[in-house]
Amino acid sequence: MKVLIIEDEGQTAERLENLIYRYDKTIRVIDKIPSVEKTLAYFAKNDAELPDLIFMDIHLEDDLGFRILEELKQTIPVIFTTAFNEYALRAFKTFSIDYLLKPIDYQELSDAIDKFKTIIKSTPPTDRFDQFLENYRQSTYKDRFMVTSGTRLQSISVAQIAYFSYERKTTLVNTADGKFYSLDYSLDKLLEMVDPRQFFRVNRTYVIAMSAIRSINQYPMGKMVVEIEPNPRNEVSVSIDRIPAFKEWLGK
Repeated sequence: MKVLIIEDEGQTAERLENLIYRYDKTIRVIDKIPSVEKTLAYFAKNDAELPDLIFMDIHLEDDLGFRILEELKQTIPVIFTTAFNEYALRAFKTFSIDYLLKPIDYQELSDAIDKFKTIIKSTPPTDRFDQFLENYRQSTYKDRFMVTSGTRLQSISVAQIAYFSYERKTTLVNTADGKFYSLDYSLDKLLEMVDPRQFFRVNRTYVIAMSAIRSINQYPMGKMVVEIEPNPRNEVSVSIDRIPAFKEWLGK
């Protein structure tokens, strides 16, 4: 197994490397990198050796480590190592395997690597972990949303949702049976919570489900209108700059 350590404190990086070797002497630490920019430069090289797992500090010498994950074209499972617990939720929303607080405890590190091994055994990875990441993403998508209807709470399956809309400063979830409920999430946030293979944001006010599309009409000047069911209160047109991505989404 190949490991990359991203840590800006030299002694901490050395100690972490020793703990990894204590766990398994056959693990190979391919590099120890202290900053975001140097990490991005490493991965930008054509002959860059891809690790199987990254140990990453969050506070690096030039920025937060999250930027590395945001900018990398290929993503790799990460075990975060940090002295701060305030980033746990944000780390969970990335491709993190675990979140270890400094000073790193050997048993916690051992458990985190065991967890990583268990995951990749159940989902054999490709060379770039494409399959692993796809399954990992799927595990983070919501299956249901809790909504209120008067004084009643109701759980709605994502399979029931036709589209999300933003109307009169309110985000609505619209179901296939013609009902709608308000949600306390923005459309941007909802896009992180649902499967992008099933939902697409066609413009600033609509995120539609593939299952809700009934027809697509193209008009002069590049205008594209999507007919969905149940009928929305406003015409649903695809923003010009989103049309190429929308066509690609339809073809997947």
